[in-house]
Amino acid sequence: MRLKKFCMMFALLLAAAVNADVKVSNLFSDNLVLQRDIPAPVWGTAETGEKVTVKIGESEASAVADEKGKWMVKLPAMKMNATAQEMTISGKNTLTIKNVLVGDIWICSGQSNMEFGLGSCNAKEDVDSANLPNIRRIKFNHVTAGRPGGDVPRKWDICTPQSAGGFTAAGFYFARKIQKETGVPIGLIDNNWGGTRIEPWIAPCGFEMEKNLANVVADVKKREQAYSTELVKALDPLEKWIPEAKKAAATPGAELPPMPPLPNSPYNESSFPSSIYNGQICPIVPFAIKGAIWYQGESNGGEGDEYYAKMRALIGGWRTVWNQEGTSKDFPFYFVQLANFQQPSESPMGGDGWARLRMAQLKSLEIPNTGMAVAIELADANNPGDIHPKNKFDVGERLALWALAKDYPSTVLRTGGKAADLVYSGPLYKSMKIESGKIRIEFESTGSGLMAGKKEGRNPTVEDKDGKLKRFAIAGEDKKWVWADAVIDGNTVVVSNPEVPQPVAVRYAYSMHPAGCNLYNKEGLPASPFRTDSW
Repeated sequence: MRLKKFCMMFALLLAAAVNADVKVSNLFSDNLVLQRDIPAPVWGTAETGEKVTVKIGESEASAVADEKGKWMVKLPAMKMNATAQEMTISGKNTLTIKNVLVGDIWICSGQSNMEFGLGSCNAKEDVDSANLPNIRRIKFNHVTAGRPGGDVPRKWDICTPQSAGGFTAAGFYFARKIQKETGVPIGLIDNNWGGTRIEPWIAPCGFEMEKNLANVVADVKKREQAYSTELVKALDPLEKWIPEAKKAAATPGAELPPMPPLPNSPYNESSFPSSIYNGQICPIVPFAIKGAIWYQGESNGGEGDEYYAKMRALIGGWRTVWNQEGTSKDFPFYFVQLANFQQPSESPMGGDGWARLRMAQLKSLEIPNTGMAVAIELADANNPGDIHPKNKFDVGERLALWALAKDYPSTVLRTGGKAADLVYSGPLYKSMKIESGKIRIEFESTGSGLMAGKKEGRNPTVEDKDGKLKRFAIAGEDKKWVWADAVIDGNTVVVSNPEVPQPVAVRYAYSMHPAGCNLYNKEGLPASPFRTDSW
């Protein structure tokens, strides 16, 4: 009992010593970028009852540390500022954060194709020229947790030729495009984990929002209960071990008896629902952000509509926990549709590999304030079995087109015109109409017209004026698929095959690797794979 009291007193004294000085989350370090135009939360710890004041430029806010020693202020909305400033956090002591810019913060999340570094992209020229002081990033370690909490383990980096190789490549090209066009400082939260599924990134409230994911919620509760039961069972042998261990420890030369094993928490698993959300996303909430970009899906590759429900849960959950003010509440969320992968299939029916998941990603455009960069032709031509296409240039630039058009509409582009007028997407399936043994497909996002295109590496897409559209399939009521002739007619495509005199459905690029798919708009952006049927 005396030992227990001593430990409690020591813990309280230690906590008091820890909280005596004002501290701030590691997220607020030198080279920080703060979000412009909306209130910017700043938080940390101090002695209970201590007043803490945060100041940067003309913006200032104060708060009092609560009974747990925690404090948070919200700096008033600030205008964009590319001139370095100092931010001070003052109480009994003063902290100074140096070289702070005010611009836009973008979360870069997902699995390995978002984590994939610029230095691995065979892009030496881009790395060597990456003297971009108005682009910064903070990289996250891989962390799981059973409950929300924790702090950020690293500091902010300025983009230089020495640091750029470690940046998320997709995020780098996204930020470079936006920063060059707008002049706004960009901060990237490089928060991703290769090989992970979508479920561990989803907030618990996100799962609760989606009735179609009730089975996931039920399984989580079942696993948590099983873990609690096993933990209780493990306490008896642990209590018996403690006095034996103490006795051995007090005997010179004696070996400690082996400690009884404890059950492993399911939240230690990187695949367990909400485990990465707790460990990697919670530490940055409610840091003010502009939006998020997302490249994930390979580890959920066998799914279809259920992935759409998970995307709704992911986006809805993040927007709920951030709870930003005004129009930033439903912050933009732009994602990448999975690239082609593995060897091509010659089956006109398709449906293999990631085909169904890409349809779920396409359907995710129904979620408000989202956008999708199509990457269906970006796999390395000589190595289609590489799950990590090196061409992250087009990935980042296609994501940036969505952001420029939607979030920076008044920007006057270097090439002339306003960002609001950009064509930001390739053709997207809209509707079909059966006409005399043929099917006419209508599209959205046709830009200045449709074309058969050629894309080689990072080079711009060029029109193949003598080329024919490929990877269109057609079927009748018998559901037998055959390859089809597809002809551009204005902003539509007319699909037919004499073997199918009464067609009812069309599919385009609906396979794991639809080699040769070549429908683009004349701005050089590829059409998304699609299907008109639900068979």
